[in-house]
Amino acid sequence: MITSAAKATVIRPVAEVVTSVQTLEGGGFPVRRPFPTARLPQVDPFLLFDHLGPVPWGPGEGIGAPDHPHRGFETVTYLLSGEMQHKDSAGNSGTLRPGDVQWMTAGAGVVHSELPSAAFMKSGGTMNGFQIWVNLPARAKMARPRYQDIPAERIPEAESADGKVKVRVIAGESLGKAAVIDTHTPILYLHFTLQPGAEIVQPAPENYNALAYVITGEVRAGDENRAVREGQMARFGGGGVVRLGVDVNAAGPAELLLLAGQPLNEPVERHGPFVMNSREEIVQAIHDSQEGRMGKIAI
Repeated sequence: MITSAAKATVIRPVAEVVTSVQTLEGGGFPVRRPFPTARLPQVDPFLLFDHLGPVPWGPGEGIGAPDHPHRGFETVTYLLSGEMQHKDSAGNSGTLRPGDVQWMTAGAGVVHSELPSAAFMKSGGTMNGFQIWVNLPARAKMARPRYQDIPAERIPEAESADGKVKVRVIAGESLGKAAVIDTHTPILYLHFTLQPGAEIVQPAPENYNALAYVITGEVRAGDENRAVREGQMARFGGGGVVRLGVDVNAAGPAELLLLAGQPLNEPVERHGPFVMNSREEIVQAIHDSQEGRMGKIAI
């Protein structure tokens, strides 16, 4: 019999490597999307993973996502470069700059917009970031909407003793640092930078689903040293830790996002910006949106 302590040290194998599809989102900006696709609809509790860009825009060219509703889940926006302005139907507004995180709990319903800021539209630049959708459990799907806007300087950072591994801790814990963000669903969200020859063995509870998306460079994942390249995602099998490394002879460092979350194991019904547990709840969400019950954004 394998004990719980033994399971906690088992390195997760790579179950599959998924290459992102390229598509257009919002007002027409390009994204790389490992899921949802026909082949991989979700990685419970994560509903969507979009890499926004990187795409260079000239002055006046930037594209975002105009007013649109959400209900039943959380959106997590993490910006690497560029500048976004957000507004919502509850009167909230703010600006996302490089390194900032916005964690929006849509809950019962909210209308919001995510657009390049006036400063970005004036000067242009490269927009690069991520949006991830995290499902809410049935008991929280109609919760009051909430925003957590975390500026870059408040995101905890840590470094390994040899200096080859750096991490930004958006959710969960890594290298002795804990996140400042509160989450409904227990998850890890870690941004690693690995130098050539680096290795990190990151605890990820055995009952979590885990994945790693490579932003730049090439990562070797699992005990099998499976190659995962830029724009690809590794989905891991069972175990208590995730092993990630970069070949000592690599041309440069690699960057990646490691996500892991406790699956909800609940029915999922989705229709565009609404994710609920039944078709009846989806119909109600559409009706509530059409009737203006999720509000509107003031000019």
